[in-house]
Amino acid sequence: MSHASMPDSYYKQLHDLQAVDFVLIELTLYLDTHPDDLAALQQYNQFAQKRMQIAHQFEMEFGPLMAYGHSFTKHPWQWIEPPWPWQV
Repeated sequence: MSHASMPDSYYKQLHDLQAVDFVLIELTLYLDTHPDDLAALQQYNQFAQKRMQIAHQFEMEFGPLMAYGHSFTKHPWQWIEPPWPWQV
């Protein structure tokens, strides 16, 4: 798939993933200094689960998000197919 022909759902899912990643980064930083905050820990786990779901859906439709064994790939090797997530 060329970069110009990516469907709107590609960008929506990638945007959703980036938003969840931002929340997870913020919660990680907060939990580093407030490790006993149960509500924050529960939020972190909810967003971690949500991230796994979004990433799985994205990868099933558009290919791997990460290399080196962190994501599965279909045949043929998908990692060479642009755009890569950091290119959009």
